Amino acid sequence: MPQTVKLKPEKLKPLREMNPRFLSYNIEFAEVTGGTFWKAYTPAQIAGKEAFHVEPSDNGIEAMYKDLMQVYPPINLYNEKLRALAGELGEVWIRVSGTWATKTYYDFEGTTDGQAPKGYLNVLTKEQWIGVLDFVKAVGAKLMVSMANCPGLHSAEEPWNPSEAEKLFSLSRKYGVPILAAEFANEPNMMEETGFPKGYTPAHYRRDQDLFFAWLRRNYPECLCVGPSTTGGDGLTFGKGGVEQLVFDICDCAELLEGTKEPLDVFSYHYYNGVSERLASVMPEGHWSAEEATGEAYLATAAEFARTYLPLRDRYCPGGEIWVTESGDAGGGGNTWASTYLDVFRTLNELGSFASLTNGVIFHNTLASSDYGFLSRQVFEPRPNYFAALLWNRLMGTTVYDAAEPIREGVRIYAHSRRDGGEGAAYLLINHSLTEALCVELPKGGECYTLAGEGGDLRAKIMTLNGKPLVLEDPYSLPPLEPKKVPAGEMTLEAGTCTFLVL
Repeated sequence: MPQTVKLKPEKLKPLREMNPRFLSYNIEFAEVTGGTFWKAYTPAQIAGKEAFHVEPSDNGIEAMYKDLMQVYPPINLYNEKLRALAGELGEVWIRVSGTWATKTYYDFEGTTDGQAPKGYLNVLTKEQWIGVLDFVKAVGAKLMVSMANCPGLHSAEEPWNPSEAEKLFSLSRKYGVPILAAEFANEPNMMEETGFPKGYTPAHYRRDQDLFFAWLRRNYPECLCVGPSTTGGDGLTFGKGGVEQLVFDICDCAELLEGTKEPLDVFSYHYYNGVSERLASVMPEGHWSAEEATGEAYLATAAEFARTYLPLRDRYCPGGEIWVTESGDAGGGGNTWASTYLDVFRTLNELGSFASLTNGVIFHNTLASSDYGFLSRQVFEPRPNYFAALLWNRLMGTTVYDAAEPIREGVRIYAHSRRDGGEGAAYLLINHSLTEALCVELPKGGECYTLAGEGGDLRAKIMTLNGKPLVLEDPYSLPPLEPKKVPAGEMTLEAGTCTFLVL
């Protein structure tokens, strides 16, 4: 029996105003410099016809990297197609970070011949960083980074120093693209595992974050101090039943922030629903199967993360925004279905549920690397999540309303103002039931944008809009994102669809 909802846009009550750059994205440091990153899935694995498996090792994840990783060349940030598609997403923050950022040396004088100095693992050239700055400028974005904090810069007992940070910040400012937000480090609650000096502790981190933020405020006061950029910990269940630690101990936000002297301007954390199939064999309790990806428990995870961090934000950054500075379907480069329509349910639900709880920014990980990127590697073909994000940014306005419709089995409904500034509202209706249609009663006519997997396939690499495949018309041109006109009265949304309604 189909469920029925009645939309009443004239009675919606506003909850908050959202950051206009709410939906933003990451460019990995490893992408900019080139290097190892998560191994690409095969077409058969993406289609769900072939399993990805790696043999566990008693020596932890690093011992399995030969099976998990591959080497990629640097991204071409001057590519016209990449710039055109990124520009279509509108106003965004771009975060250039990731695990590599913690261990990268900035060779802006060209003295290393590409060889990382002792204590570093990677090298960033001046030309590569100018490529980032040119890209940020070309798409009208704002730039965010995290810092190097590794044995090449200092030991655990030696305080952090700004010698490397000054290179990055001064070049960016002189070039006319200042760094406007910074986290001290990426995922610091994993300590040595994230690249910090040997013997590094939360006390060392608190000391060094204070040093960095104090330095920022003296020298680059336009830059927001963001943190702590943690992943996991804080009593969160990562995946269905938690993740057993392999070679590291995760600490909580309180251990990183309690007693610090320099306040945060923005509170940040990372959100992934669990671990990907690449890591499932060694962390089985942290992995969700494709069959669970439209279920209630799976889709509830994003809101659970946000609710966990809300009181921590209130404690350590009262009145500040929350930024999810990395978000994707699964840690470890994404699941086999991350590049398909099946992940659109999670992506759109995260946006809707987060905005219903708090203000801030969500940085999708990534723009064009890994299987969860908006665009495919190297050739930059848009994936279903790209078009979902594009429609969100074009249709959903910054005023968030109480949709007056509770989450129920198989249905999630969110309401915002219209991005075009018109009277009425823009709704997102996610019918994640795979068996039941949804009946919607409309008080007036409007415009409908229904998304589905091509051919009814949830793991389709191509998504349809009102039945038409969303593929580029030429290397640089988007297809028409045309709505279907719907009259007042009843309409039916089929099972397994996501629909924007502008009324």
